Parts: sequence; C-alpha cells; structure tokens
Amino acid sequence: MAASVVPETDSIRRAVLLLNAVDPGRFPRLLSRLLQRLHLKAETSFSEEEEEKLQIAFSLEKQDLHLVLEAISFILEQAVYHNLKPASLQQQLQSIHLDQDKAEAFANAWAAGGQETIEKFRQRVLTPQKLETIGWQLNLQMSASTQAKLKSPRAVLELGVSNEDSKVLLYLNNEPSGKAW
Repeated sequence: MAASVVPETDSIRRAVLLLNAVDPGRFPRLLSRLLQRLHLKAETSFSEEEEEKLQIAFSLEKQDLHLVLEAISFILEQAVYHNLKPASLQQQLQSIHLDQDKAEAFANAWAAGGQETIEKFRQRVLTPQKLETIGWQLNLQMSASTQAKLKSPRAVLELGVSNEDSKVLLYLNNEPSGKAW
C-alpha cells in the first residue's frame, strides 16, 4: 500500500473513535452532504440550527461534532488532492482503524461523487483576484527650469485584475523603482 494520505495524529485518532460510534444508518447522508459542499471553502456545510440537530441525532457534544465534521472534510480533501480510487480510500481509512462499515460508506460516497468533486476543485479559483492585463507608460523628464541636465524617469504600471474590472496603478519614480527591482 502507498504511504498514508491521512496521518494518524491525536485529533484524527479521536475523530476515528467518534466516527466509529456514529450511527451507520445516518452516516452516508452526512458524508454525501459534506462531499457536495466540500469545494465551497468560504461557506460552512451546516447552519447553526442544522448543527444542533446533528448533535442530537449523533449524540455528540458541539466540539466533538466539529471535530468529526473537520475530520471527514480533511479525509475527503486528501482524497481529492491525491485523486484516490474508492478502494484505495477504503484501505487508507481501515489502516487508521476506522470501522469497515464507515470505510465502505466513505468509499461508496467517493465512488458516487468523487470525480465531480475533483472537477469542482479544478475549476475553483484559488485566489480572489487574477491578473488579466498589464499596461505601462514611461515618462522621462530631461530638464526643468532650475536644472539643465535632469534625468528623472517616471513609470506607471497599470495592472488589470479580474475583480469587478478594477485596476491597480503603480506610480514609480527613480528612487522607489530602484528599490523595487
């Protein structure tokens, strides 16, 4: 078997103990929901009200529920990152002592929605703004009324970014541009 993609840290061990105690009938729906919303990093998968219902349904304290949700998300993110096959994911999870029924539930959920999730991650922009255009202008002042031989370059860089067609302008004269390069 390849190297483990899910390290056996203290928090993972604790999460595995909690996951093994979770009701196997409700677990696949939880996995499916987390897998569907995995690519939405800025949003939480569950509202406060839904989390309270999950606490009751799975008989978990709030911090334990958060640990379980974070562990499931981490495992699924690792599966995305390593592009694991369902059988390999199941083996990896069994190697960290996750019960077979839970590991099978992960493998089944991954088989059903893994490729779609990987594709969503590929299409996601990792940065909030993307550089789209670059414009520049160089002005060279050769003299002034007080100086006959003045060489004062001034540059303007115009960076067009994808966020609402905004532009970033950089004005550089001789001193700052020398430090910038």
